[in-house]
Amino acid sequence: MNIGIVGLPNIGKSTLFNALLKKQTALAANYPFATIEPNVGIVDVPDNRLNVLAHLVHEEYSAKYSHKDIPERIVPASIKFNDIAGLVKGAHKGEGLGNQFLAHIREVDAIVHVVRAFEDTNIIREGSIDPISDIEVINTELVLADFQAMEKRLDNFSKEIKRNKTTENLKRHELYEKVTQTLNRGNLLSSLLLNEEDSLYLKELNLLTAKPVIYVFNVSEDILLSGLSTLEEKYSEFIQNNSVLFLCAKIESELRALSPDERLEYLSDLGISNSGLDQLIKLGFKTVGLQTFLTAGPKEVRAWTIRTGDKAPSAAGKIHTDFEKSFIRAEVVPFVDLSNAGSWKIAREKGLLRLEGKDYVMQDGDVVEFRVGS
Repeated sequence: MNIGIVGLPNIGKSTLFNALLKKQTALAANYPFATIEPNVGIVDVPDNRLNVLAHLVHEEYSAKYSHKDIPERIVPASIKFNDIAGLVKGAHKGEGLGNQFLAHIREVDAIVHVVRAFEDTNIIREGSIDPISDIEVINTELVLADFQAMEKRLDNFSKEIKRNKTTENLKRHELYEKVTQTLNRGNLLSSLLLNEEDSLYLKELNLLTAKPVIYVFNVSEDILLSGLSTLEEKYSEFIQNNSVLFLCAKIESELRALSPDERLEYLSDLGISNSGLDQLIKLGFKTVGLQTFLTAGPKEVRAWTIRTGDKAPSAAGKIHTDFEKSFIRAEVVPFVDLSNAGSWKIAREKGLLRLEGKDYVMQDGDVVEFRVGS
């Protein structure tokens, strides 16, 4: 999964990106367009279930493999983040290298749209003092860029239909008209309610405003510590209709330099249970329709990424492509059941392990062992 971090210049995108990677990778500077080419980093998805499974594996196998660390490794799921340069008003016309930056956004699966929700006279600010107005600036540029692309596509496709008037082409043309009208009204394509077939046609277009968006309000340390109720009330209507997360990029940046124990202590001192970045990573995973299944053994405890709704053979194919073709069945136990049982032996005795066939739809947190043919 590939997520792009976007927003106006100087609103904390690169600071947030560096905090995600827990190291200084992107140039975080107090001037516009400090980022030109996207900075790219792979981030682990926080998952405490892996530690629980590792403990169960250690208890079951450590005596047999006393000469090794059991499990030998723990592998979490991961997300790719792209820190994309700040967009400005007029980006769809090429302002501020807009064409280049919009092209970078087309390459991602989802967007993290960062807005600045605090005042600091020491930081150069683009846009207004209102986060919603800043969001509208960026969304308008994305809508206009999509509208330009769709006008050309619709014109070309109208000519194609005259030569090849198939049922499928007529359906596509109808969707293209609906998409163009939606954009002409200034609306994001993510607002469209489409059937499965039209959703597939829309996905093929790879339009900017059809991508799922998480809006991140970058707040000050004072606002975060004093409570978010005032902000949440102020922007309640926007929050109801969008995926929104409040965090302080400055605090997240400070957390990245700490050890796990120090991070927990710092969060406790701040009165925060989970870091904003952990929440963002998990939300990003969910937003693009992904989930994980788990495998556990002495060599490896691992989280595997699949699409929500994937069936067991497809999941097996994530481990090895041949497994999907030679799939026989899956031995499945939900993580919660296995954790409560305390061991695979007890889970079996209680009948918590199930044998599932080719039509089984995988659930998030399934702990699985696949049976495949030779």
